[in-house]
Amino acid sequence: MISIKTKQEIAAMRDAGRIVAEVLALMGEMVKPGISTYELDTAAEKYIRKCHADPTFKGYQGFPASICASINEEIVHGIPSKHRILMEGDIVSIDTGATFREYVGDAARTFPVGEISDEKARLVRVTEESFYEGMKQAVAKQRLGDLGHAIQAHAEKNGYSIIRDLVGHGIGKNMHEDPSVPNYGTRGRGLRLEPGLAIAVEPMVAMGHYTIKVLKDGWTCVTKDGSPSSHYENTIVITADGGPEIMTRL
Repeated sequence: MISIKTKQEIAAMRDAGRIVAEVLALMGEMVKPGISTYELDTAAEKYIRKCHADPTFKGYQGFPASICASINEEIVHGIPSKHRILMEGDIVSIDTGATFREYVGDAARTFPVGEISDEKARLVRVTEESFYEGMKQAVAKQRLGDLGHAIQAHAEKNGYSIIRDLVGHGIGKNMHEDPSVPNYGTRGRGLRLEPGLAIAVEPMVAMGHYTIKVLKDGWTCVTKDGSPSSHYENTIVITADGGPEIMTRL
């Protein structure tokens, strides 16, 4: 069932989103060659709890950490570990959520580790651009297919592929609510957007083919061909005036 948020609920989600944005800013400062993903996770959880919020990911369907840290060909759901050390030239997607006064914020960024190749830098840039192309369609009376098509078109015209098996989602008191929000689609198709709809929009873009596989840990999703991938996500709400507000951006 799709939940349309009230002004009061949107205000609560805005507070949760601010905490997530601050955590991701902290992660961007910490990412460097030689740091472990466990250290990043520990710092993220400490910051979330300092803000009197709960790390939404920790314990969610058994996930053991407060962030997902996905390196290079890992698309999403990478499990932080003391043994996963970031190396010069890597890219790392950090996805995190915070629950504050019952409402959830959810966002992700892909960070360069030291100096990265021009090819990886372009992938990260185009992934972020794809999100903002989608935002141009995230207005009342447009459809989810318009949003997904805009994301897909920008990624594909730059020579990349959109991951199909993983999508965005509605969000509110629960991290995953209806509707599903694909990063691909057909113009004029799908749910019509309306004020109060809160969704997490999260392009996942691969340098190679879009097919994926899940590792033996049961969580980590990687590109099947081993090509690098990038992830960019924000929680947004369609506002009363019809346009989108990004709630997980400083």
